[in-house]
Amino acid sequence: MCNLLLAAAILATFWTGVWEYSVRQYLKGFSDAIIPEATSPQEKAQAILTWMLNGPPRLEANPAVQLSPRDPEDTLNYRQLLEVCGSATNAFLNLTRSASVESRRLLLLTPQRTAKHVVAEVYIDGRWVIVDATYRTFMKDAHGNLLTRRDLQNPAIFREATGLIPRYIPDYSYESYAHVRLAALPLHGFHIRRVLDRVFPTWDEYVDWSLLLERRSFMYLFLSVNALIFLLLLRVFLAWLADNRLQVPRFHLRAKLSRATAAFFTSPEIK
Repeated sequence: MCNLLLAAAILATFWTGVWEYSVRQYLKGFSDAIIPEATSPQEKAQAILTWMLNGPPRLEANPAVQLSPRDPEDTLNYRQLLEVCGSATNAFLNLTRSASVESRRLLLLTPQRTAKHVVAEVYIDGRWVIVDATYRTFMKDAHGNLLTRRDLQNPAIFREATGLIPRYIPDYSYESYAHVRLAALPLHGFHIRRVLDRVFPTWDEYVDWSLLLERRSFMYLFLSVNALIFLLLLRVFLAWLADNRLQVPRFHLRAKLSRATAAFFTSPEIK
Protein backbone atom coordinates (compact mmCIF):
# COMPACT_ATOMS: atom_id res chain seq x y z
CA MET A 1 0.00 0.00 0.00
CA CYS A 2 2.83 2.38 0.82
CA ASN A 3 4.45 1.65 -2.55
CA LEU A 4 1.17 2.27 -4.36
CA LEU A 5 0.64 5.56 -2.55
CA LEU A 6 4.24 6.55 -3.24
CA ALA A 7 3.77 5.87 -6.96
CA ALA A 8 0.59 7.97 -6.91
CA ALA A 9 2.44 10.78 -5.13
CA ILE A 10 5.21 10.70 -7.75
CA LEU A 11 2.66 10.97 -10.56
CA ALA A 12 0.80 13.75 -8.73
CA THR A 13 4.02 15.69 -8.16
CA PHE A 14 4.97 15.40 -11.84
CA TRP A 15 1.50 16.43 -13.00
CA THR A 16 1.17 19.39 -10.63
CA GLY A 17 4.74 20.48 -11.45
CA VAL A 18 3.87 20.64 -15.16
CA TRP A 19 0.65 22.50 -14.27
CA GLU A 20 2.47 25.08 -12.14
CA TYR A 21 5.15 25.56 -14.82
CA SER A 22 2.48 26.19 -17.49
CA VAL A 23 0.75 28.72 -15.21
CA ARG A 24 4.02 30.56 -14.63
CA GLN A 25 4.72 30.68 -18.36
CA TYR A 26 1.22 32.03 -18.97
CA LEU A 27 1.66 34.73 -16.33
CA LYS A 28 5.10 35.64 -17.65
CA GLY A 29 3.73 36.24 -21.13
CA PHE A 30 0.75 38.15 -19.72
CA SER A 31 2.88 40.42 -17.52
CA ASP A 32 5.41 41.06 -20.29
CA ALA A 33 2.57 42.33 -22.47
CA ILE A 34 1.34 44.98 -20.02
CA ILE A 35 4.37 45.90 -17.86
CA PRO A 36 7.34 47.92 -19.16
CA GLU A 37 10.55 45.97 -18.57
CA ALA A 38 12.98 48.61 -17.28
CA THR A 39 10.84 50.18 -14.57
CA SER A 40 10.78 50.38 -10.78
CA PRO A 41 8.58 48.12 -8.63
CA GLN A 42 6.15 50.98 -8.07
CA GLU A 43 5.88 51.67 -11.81
CA LYS A 44 5.31 47.97 -12.51
CA ALA A 45 2.56 47.78 -9.91
CA GLN A 46 1.00 50.96 -11.29
CA ALA A 47 1.06 49.51 -14.82
CA ILE A 48 -0.90 46.49 -13.57
CA LEU A 49 -3.46 48.73 -11.84
CA THR A 50 -3.81 50.79 -15.02
CA TRP A 51 -4.44 47.64 -17.03
CA MET A 52 -7.04 46.48 -14.50
CA LEU A 53 -8.77 49.85 -14.69
CA ASN A 54 -8.56 50.58 -18.43
CA GLY A 55 -7.87 47.21 -20.02
CA PRO A 56 -9.74 45.60 -22.91
CA PRO A 57 -13.34 44.37 -22.55
CA ARG A 58 -13.43 41.37 -20.20
CA LEU A 59 -15.17 38.06 -20.71
CA GLU A 60 -18.47 37.29 -19.01
CA ALA A 61 -19.17 33.90 -17.46
CA ASN A 62 -22.71 32.61 -17.10
CA PRO A 63 -23.05 31.30 -14.50
CA ALA A 64 -20.16 32.89 -12.65
CA VAL A 65 -19.95 29.96 -10.22
CA GLN A 66 -18.00 28.08 -12.89
CA LEU A 67 -15.05 30.43 -12.36
CA SER A 68 -12.24 29.79 -9.89
CA PRO A 69 -10.91 32.76 -7.86
CA ARG A 70 -7.60 30.86 -7.53
CA ASP A 71 -7.06 30.17 -11.22
CA PRO A 72 -5.02 33.00 -12.84
CA GLU A 73 -6.56 32.39 -16.25
CA ASP A 74 -10.00 33.10 -14.75
CA THR A 75 -9.06 36.01 -12.48
CA LEU A 76 -7.21 37.87 -15.26
CA ASN A 77 -9.86 37.51 -17.96
CA TYR A 78 -13.35 37.59 -16.42
CA ARG A 79 -15.09 40.79 -15.38
CA GLN A 80 -16.92 39.19 -12.45
CA LEU A 81 -13.69 38.16 -10.74
CA LEU A 82 -11.87 41.45 -11.39
CA GLU A 83 -14.67 43.26 -9.55
CA VAL A 84 -14.42 41.15 -6.34
CA CYS A 85 -11.76 42.14 -3.81
CA GLY A 86 -10.35 38.65 -3.19
CA SER A 87 -10.00 37.54 -6.81
CA ALA A 88 -8.95 41.01 -8.02
CA THR A 89 -6.16 40.97 -5.43
CA ASN A 90 -5.17 37.46 -6.57
CA ALA A 91 -4.92 38.70 -10.16
CA PHE A 92 -2.77 41.65 -9.06
CA LEU A 93 -0.48 39.46 -6.93
CA ASN A 94 0.03 36.89 -9.67
CA LEU A 95 1.13 39.59 -12.12
CA THR A 96 3.41 41.41 -9.67
CA ARG A 97 5.15 38.16 -8.74
CA SER A 98 5.61 37.32 -12.41
CA ALA A 99 7.21 40.75 -12.87
CA SER A 100 9.63 40.08 -9.95
CA VAL A 101 7.89 42.51 -7.59
CA GLU A 102 7.59 41.37 -3.96
CA SER A 103 3.96 41.38 -2.90
CA ARG A 104 1.58 39.59 -0.56
CA ARG A 105 -2.11 39.56 0.37
CA LEU A 106 -3.55 41.24 3.46
CA LEU A 107 -6.97 40.50 4.95
CA LEU A 108 -8.85 43.28 6.73
CA LEU A 109 -10.88 41.78 9.56
CA THR A 110 -13.97 42.66 11.54
CA PRO A 111 -13.88 42.58 15.37
CA GLN A 112 -15.22 39.01 15.07
CA ARG A 113 -12.17 38.20 12.85
CA THR A 114 -14.17 37.60 9.70
CA ALA A 115 -12.75 39.00 6.47
CA LYS A 116 -14.36 42.23 5.28
CA HIS A 117 -11.91 43.22 2.52
CA VAL A 118 -8.73 41.99 0.81
CA VAL A 119 -5.84 44.22 -0.27
CA ALA A 120 -2.22 43.71 -1.31
CA GLU A 121 1.08 44.81 0.18
CA VAL A 122 3.94 45.66 -2.19
CA TYR A 123 7.55 45.97 -1.02
CA ILE A 124 8.80 49.38 -2.18
CA ASP A 125 11.84 51.24 -0.81
CA GLY A 126 12.09 49.01 2.24
CA ARG A 127 8.42 49.27 3.24
CA TRP A 128 5.30 47.16 2.66
CA VAL A 129 2.89 49.71 1.17
CA ILE A 130 -0.81 49.11 0.58
CA VAL A 131 -2.36 48.60 -2.85
CA ASP A 132 -6.13 48.22 -3.08
CA ALA A 133 -6.64 46.27 -6.30
CA THR A 134 -10.42 46.55 -6.00
CA TYR A 135 -10.21 50.34 -6.32
CA ARG A 136 -7.14 50.09 -8.62
CA THR A 137 -5.02 52.38 -6.49
CA PHE A 138 -2.11 52.78 -4.11
CA MET A 139 -3.11 54.09 -0.72
CA LYS A 140 -1.61 57.60 -0.47
CA ASP A 141 -1.93 60.64 1.74
CA ALA A 142 -2.74 64.13 0.49
CA HIS A 143 0.93 64.71 -0.39
CA GLY A 144 1.15 61.56 -2.51
CA ASN A 145 3.19 59.55 0.00
CA LEU A 146 2.65 55.79 -0.09
CA LEU A 147 1.11 54.39 3.09
CA THR A 148 1.63 51.19 5.06
CA ARG A 149 -1.01 49.36 7.06
CA ARG A 150 0.34 50.91 10.26
CA ASP A 151 0.00 54.39 8.74
CA LEU A 152 -3.62 53.62 7.89
CA GLN A 153 -4.38 52.68 11.49
CA ASN A 154 -4.22 56.40 12.22
CA PRO A 155 -7.83 57.61 11.78
CA ALA A 156 -6.79 61.00 10.40
CA ILE A 157 -4.47 59.50 7.79
CA PHE A 158 -7.08 56.85 6.91
CA ARG A 159 -9.76 59.51 6.29
CA GLU A 160 -7.28 61.56 4.27
CA ALA A 161 -6.29 58.58 2.09
CA THR A 162 -9.77 57.16 1.52
CA GLY A 163 -11.25 60.59 0.88
CA LEU A 164 -9.26 60.61 -2.37
CA ILE A 165 -10.86 57.33 -3.55
CA PRO A 166 -14.34 57.59 -5.14
CA ARG A 167 -17.03 55.43 -3.47
CA TYR A 168 -14.64 53.97 -0.92
CA ILE A 169 -16.46 52.08 1.86
CA PRO A 170 -15.30 53.46 5.24
CA ASP A 171 -15.79 50.10 6.93
CA TYR A 172 -12.70 48.84 5.09
CA SER A 173 -10.42 50.03 7.86
CA TYR A 174 -7.13 48.64 9.18
CA GLU A 175 -7.65 48.13 12.92
CA SER A 176 -7.44 44.34 12.57
CA TYR A 177 -5.73 42.39 9.81
CA ALA A 178 -4.00 39.10 9.01
CA HIS A 179 -2.23 37.40 6.15
CA VAL A 180 -3.92 34.06 6.87
CA ARG A 181 -7.41 33.67 8.36
CA LEU A 182 -7.23 30.33 10.14
CA ALA A 183 -10.71 30.84 11.55
CA ALA A 184 -12.04 29.92 8.10
CA LEU A 185 -10.95 26.32 8.65
CA PRO A 186 -13.51 23.81 9.99
CA LEU A 187 -14.22 24.02 13.73
CA HIS A 188 -12.82 27.58 13.75
CA GLY A 189 -9.39 26.36 12.76
CA PHE A 190 -9.07 24.26 15.95
CA HIS A 191 -7.76 27.47 17.59
CA ILE A 192 -4.48 27.00 15.69
CA ARG A 193 -3.80 30.75 15.58
CA ARG A 194 -3.88 30.99 19.37
CA VAL A 195 -1.34 28.18 19.66
CA LEU A 196 0.91 29.56 16.91
CA ASP A 197 0.80 33.07 18.35
CA ARG A 198 1.95 31.69 21.68
CA VAL A 199 4.70 29.41 20.30
CA PHE A 200 5.89 31.52 17.35
CA PRO A 201 4.45 35.06 17.60
CA THR A 202 5.79 36.24 14.20
CA TRP A 203 4.65 33.21 12.15
CA ASP A 204 2.12 35.24 10.15
CA GLU A 205 4.83 37.70 9.00
CA TYR A 206 7.74 35.27 8.83
CA VAL A 207 6.35 33.11 6.00
CA ASP A 208 4.82 34.44 2.78
CA TRP A 209 1.53 32.55 2.51
CA SER A 210 0.14 34.42 -0.49
CA LEU A 211 1.21 32.10 -3.31
CA LEU A 212 -0.02 29.02 -1.46
CA LEU A 213 -3.44 30.58 -0.88
CA GLU A 214 -3.94 32.47 -4.14
CA ARG A 215 -2.82 29.94 -6.78
CA ARG A 216 -4.50 26.56 -6.99
CA SER A 217 -1.74 24.90 -9.04
CA PHE A 218 0.95 25.85 -6.51
CA MET A 219 -1.18 24.63 -3.59
CA TYR A 220 -1.62 21.20 -5.22
CA LEU A 221 2.10 21.05 -6.03
CA PHE A 222 2.92 21.91 -2.41
CA LEU A 223 0.61 19.17 -1.13
CA SER A 224 1.96 16.62 -3.62
CA VAL A 225 5.59 17.31 -2.74
CA ASN A 226 4.88 17.05 0.98
CA ALA A 227 2.97 13.79 0.46
CA LEU A 228 5.89 12.45 -1.57
CA ILE A 229 8.41 13.33 1.15
CA PHE A 230 6.21 11.82 3.86
CA LEU A 231 5.67 8.57 1.94
CA LEU A 232 9.39 8.26 1.14
CA LEU A 233 10.23 8.57 4.83
CA LEU A 234 7.43 6.15 5.72
CA ARG A 235 8.72 3.59 3.22
CA VAL A 236 12.25 3.85 4.61
CA PHE A 237 10.91 3.37 8.13
CA LEU A 238 8.77 0.35 7.14
CA ALA A 239 11.72 -1.22 5.32
CA TRP A 240 13.92 -0.79 8.39
CA LEU A 241 11.18 -2.22 10.60
CA ALA A 242 10.71 -5.26 8.36
CA ASP A 243 14.44 -6.00 8.10
CA ASN A 244 15.57 -5.29 11.65
CA ARG A 245 12.60 -5.92 13.92
CA LEU A 246 9.97 -8.12 12.29
CA GLN A 247 12.37 -10.15 10.12
CA VAL A 248 9.79 -10.18 7.32
CA PRO A 249 11.11 -10.97 3.81
CA ARG A 250 10.49 -8.08 1.45
CA PHE A 251 10.08 -7.84 -2.29
CA HIS A 252 13.23 -5.94 -3.31
CA LEU A 253 12.20 -4.29 -6.57
CA ARG A 254 15.66 -2.97 -7.46
CA ALA A 255 17.29 -6.36 -6.91
CA LYS A 256 14.63 -8.09 -9.02
CA LEU A 257 15.01 -5.54 -11.82
CA SER A 258 18.80 -5.88 -11.69
CA ARG A 259 18.63 -9.68 -11.98
CA ALA A 260 16.06 -9.51 -14.76
CA THR A 261 18.16 -7.01 -16.70
CA ALA A 262 21.28 -9.12 -16.30
CA ALA A 263 19.42 -12.25 -17.43
CA PHE A 264 17.98 -10.46 -20.45
CA PHE A 265 21.18 -8.85 -21.72
CA THR A 266 23.73 -11.53 -20.75
CA SER A 267 24.44 -14.43 -23.09
CA PRO A 268 23.92 -17.79 -21.42
CA GLU A 269 27.02 -19.82 -20.79
CA ILE A 270 27.13 -23.01 -22.90
CA LYS A 271 29.02 -25.92 -21.47
